[in-house]
Amino acid sequence: MADPGAGGPDATRPAGHRLFAQYAHAPNALGYCGPAGSAALVAAATGSPPVAAVTEIAEVARRFSGAWPYQRLLGELLGIDDPLDPRVVRGYWTGNDLAAAVDGRAFGERLLAELKPQAAHYWAHLTEDLLVEAAPSHAFHVLAVYPWSRLLGHGPEPLGVLESCRVGWAVVEEVRPDELVVRGPRLGYLPASGGPAVPARLELGPDEVRTIGYRVDGRPFVPDPAVGEHVAVHWDFACDRLGEADVAALVAQTEHQLAAMAPRIAGATGVRSG
Repeated sequence: MADPGAGGPDATRPAGHRLFAQYAHAPNALGYCGPAGSAALVAAATGSPPVAAVTEIAEVARRFSGAWPYQRLLGELLGIDDPLDPRVVRGYWTGNDLAAAVDGRAFGERLLAELKPQAAHYWAHLTEDLLVEAAPSHAFHVLAVYPWSRLLGHGPEPLGVLESCRVGWAVVEEVRPDELVVRGPRLGYLPASGGPAVPARLELGPDEVRTIGYRVDGRPFVPDPAVGEHVAVHWDFACDRLGEADVAALVAQTEHQLAAMAPRIAGATGVRSG
């Protein structure tokens, strides 16, 4: 099995640059994050020409208003100067031992101090109350900082966005020319029923089989995928091959965030969405 943190076909590219591009591409291509239409991300993620310059990837990454502050602050707390160091990139997107050891509240205090002046006028929930959920992770950003978890029960869109935006994991069951058939858990929302006896909750559901992409313009983000391997799923796209330790860290990151936010979800009201 290939090393998930390796530089891929372009071995001269810093591994963290390629790793960032793999996870950042899908939301960027959809117009959600970063500069519009960054072809540099595809080049870096696949290691194929025209390969973007190292300085170009760094400039693109700085324009991700979500991921970049997390990676910069995580690097500082770890004593790592480069926010695109592969240990920092992996720690943010899927988790690792280094990120798990960072004090979430201390990280959250620094993060909110930076984000609030930019976003507090339309994201009023960015207060100290959020520090009990804070972690230096993409899961925290999606499930707590973004407002969508506060809209659960008001139609299917919030749950769909949370599921798509979080980084999930799945096992490859079939390899097709431009798609993978995979099996993995998805988020499910159960609204409160019967009063406070059964509070609302957001949780991982049972495994489901679905078909996702893994190539852009014929270029694979996961070279030579094989049945039985794990892949990372971001916006219905297999962006990375995961080793056993990566899967364990991603599961832990996700379960930690769901547990941390459970009291807030339980205290919310809502109706069963369609």
